[in-house]
Amino acid sequence: MPAAVIDVKNTEDTRDVIHRAVAALAEGKVLAIPTETVYGLAASALNADAVQRLIDIKGRDRERPLALAIKSADDALDYVPTMTPLARRLARRCWPGPVTLVLDDAHPDSVVSRLPESVQKVVVPDGTVGLRVPANEITLQILRLLAGPLVLTSANKSGKQEATEASELLEALEGDVDLVIDDGKCRFSQASSVVQVKDEQVSILREGVVQKSVIDQLTGFMALIVCTGNTCRSPMGELLLKKAIAEKLNLKIEELDQHGIAVASAGIAAMPGGQPSKEAVEVMDSLGLD
Repeated sequence: MPAAVIDVKNTEDTRDVIHRAVAALAEGKVLAIPTETVYGLAASALNADAVQRLIDIKGRDRERPLALAIKSADDALDYVPTMTPLARRLARRCWPGPVTLVLDDAHPDSVVSRLPESVQKVVVPDGTVGLRVPANEITLQILRLLAGPLVLTSANKSGKQEATEASELLEALEGDVDLVIDDGKCRFSQASSVVQVKDEQVSILREGVVQKSVIDQLTGFMALIVCTGNTCRSPMGELLLKKAIAEKLNLKIEELDQHGIAVASAGIAAMPGGQPSKEAVEVMDSLGLD
């Protein structure tokens, strides 16, 4: 039976698309959904039969792990309660986005342990779990309304070219999937980068959209000195912090960048009365020293 296709670009209300997709996934259907990288095959991780059907459609070796798509970086702690500071830093900086993080999954409180046993075997076959927060608004909205995560893999037969447009996946998988959400050509049209974080070590398992050099930058320590009054104090604070860090690590200040440490400064004027301006509040709210 041909797959039902919903063209997002020609839909007046995307909420209807999202609700139809959520209902189909809850019923155990297998969908083809858009991401910013390539189109993906998706099934509810709570439905063992749907996940098995996804594996059959894909023709994938059961020993190769499947990733879980989750709602947000904050949600990752439910799956890996012992995420290291480095893993949390990467999650905050990369998600939503084209990076799959592979993390150790051995904590007894991990919600992975609440998935059907057969699903656990395909998402955590070797003691690690792959997590991703896709940067496609339709798929994010589906995840936010769905109970539980999605098992997600590229929408193609194993070993074949990934689909970056709905027409490509329909040609390859026509009759296999139940519903296709057509959101046009994928923004990057390239597979996600797969990055394993173990303790405080990072390994690039697959260099996709995000290159290793960028991952190296994203794993670094970043500090921004913001002064809401006298703007000359920000660069002064920047220099003092650089000097303190360099002395602590027995480095020269100019060597900090080579060790993944970035310190910058910005001066933002305060409003009369000593209250930070709106811009200052927005910048300070966005900060977080790692």
